[in-house]
Amino acid sequence: MSMEGADSGFAASADGSQNQSPSPRKSPPSPPDHEEKTTHIKFLLSNAEAGSVIGKGGSTINDFQTQSGARIQLSRNFEFFPGTSDRIVMVSGLIDDVLKAVDLILSKLLDEFYVEEGGEDPRFKVRLVVPNGCCGGIIGKGGSIIKSLIEDSHAGIKISPLDNSYPGLYDRLVTVNGTLREQMRAIELILLKLAEDLHYVQSVSAPFPYPVVGYNGMNYASNGVGGKFQNARSQNKQEERSNSVTIGVADEHIGLVVGRGGRNIFEISQLSGARIKISERGDFMSGTSDRKVTITGSQRAIRAAEAMISQKVSPVSER
Repeated sequence: MSMEGADSGFAASADGSQNQSPSPRKSPPSPPDHEEKTTHIKFLLSNAEAGSVIGKGGSTINDFQTQSGARIQLSRNFEFFPGTSDRIVMVSGLIDDVLKAVDLILSKLLDEFYVEEGGEDPRFKVRLVVPNGCCGGIIGKGGSIIKSLIEDSHAGIKISPLDNSYPGLYDRLVTVNGTLREQMRAIELILLKLAEDLHYVQSVSAPFPYPVVGYNGMNYASNGVGGKFQNARSQNKQEERSNSVTIGVADEHIGLVVGRGGRNIFEISQLSGARIKISERGDFMSGTSDRKVTITGSQRAIRAAEAMISQKVSPVSER
């Protein structure tokens, strides 16, 4: 499928077009006690699958955003997950909206690439991208949690080891296989676990947060792959991610920055484009009782994030 318009349309707001109805296959209904938490999930797509999700001129991705209420972003067509030739899709929003968008995406991919006579292709699987520090919450002590997730969903769930051969890679792949219904149930259970993890809430960033690498692990700017335009982009991305500022926020005001279910910090990250990390309790700025808030990104993103954080806490400070 043509990729024309893919990189200009993926981040735009949905235009309300309705090109097709969703697949009749549906994931199990969400439990009524889902909290209205803002979250995100990332997974891998081949270039062909990414083209199918985007659609001509971004029509399909806009349609999916309209139907689900979630935001869908993709890494660009030369930005692959380290060690693969696959792009990254990030879906963000309220938990139920995210699950609906994932269901729409997987249903389309299943119909277009994996349906065989007599049932679904056993090769159909989803590879979720999860920060290494959050995988323990999925595995559990002695594997107890992952075992319960497998028993509940009837899907296969495997977590890859961390690949240390790629500098800057702190994510692991969680592979989920089974029928679409089984996969969606497993993804729902995994996402609910991740949404409870403050580190995961704070880990939201652009769909492609890694240094741009080639298949041999070298930077595009070093091995000459991709031409001048891509070389400049990879250098700019590295420069942007090298900027980091740490500010202090009073311990009693940290909750205002994080927000209920991590909603505030998620929105600040999304709107500014910066990554925000808050120190653990008791880890203060030297000589103060202020928690450390580290902001990483371009200078513009850092300034925007600082302003939004200040806006959250200043009304309280001025009372």
